[in-house]
Amino acid sequence: MLQVNDIHTYYGHIHALKGITFYVSQGEIVTLIGANGAGKSTTLNTISGILKPRTGSVLLEGAPIHTKPAHKVTGLGVCQAPEGRKIFARLTVRENLEMGAYTRKDKAAIQEDMERVLELFPRLGERLHQPGGTLSGGEQQMLAIGRALMSRPRLLLLDEPSMGLAPLLVEQIFRIIQDINKQGTTILLVEQNAQMALAIAHRGYVLETGMIALEGTAKELREDPQVRAAYLGAT
Repeated sequence: MLQVNDIHTYYGHIHALKGITFYVSQGEIVTLIGANGAGKSTTLNTISGILKPRTGSVLLEGAPIHTKPAHKVTGLGVCQAPEGRKIFARLTVRENLEMGAYTRKDKAAIQEDMERVLELFPRLGERLHQPGGTLSGGEQQMLAIGRALMSRPRLLLLDEPSMGLAPLLVEQIFRIIQDINKQGTTILLVEQNAQMALAIAHRGYVLETGMIALEGTAKELREDPQVRAAYLGAT
């Protein structure tokens, strides 16, 4: 479904991604793990069109998307729930969700998706008329994912969904991510909580300083001594 080929992305003169190549097949959960500054969020932002690679390509089902602006990439079925949630604090929960469907015209299908999101996140149904900025951190994360789902993505990019959440909420969010995947959405997950990410992913890649250092099935990465020492707290 997604093929990232030898992408080099810069912030001014800073060479952030140094030839990253990987793929995501339809129906998978693939995770990118690594330390702060490894290039995980930059990779997602390059895929979603927020950043442009200087060289290399990003293909969605064989067609290049790296030259397209972010709103066109979203229209093709790739949507991102960004790091830090970035919800609209003054808009209500309902209005935030409706913003996720901003580019769509199919009103009946939008209503179906609204019902699906509220089924996945019942807490949001209880807060529909509350401003997004008054929600707890966990509720805001649910809202960010729900808003992304309202675009009806075929590929969902999740950037640090567990950040700042209590352990019980982390488990809940990861169960919901699995449910979204079982309902047919392919997921590329960036996550510092490597233990949780590798527990639900099919495959994974380890990023270090803008390059892929390791790749494999989730089971292979969980058992890899380097991964265990650096990311899973094992000795």
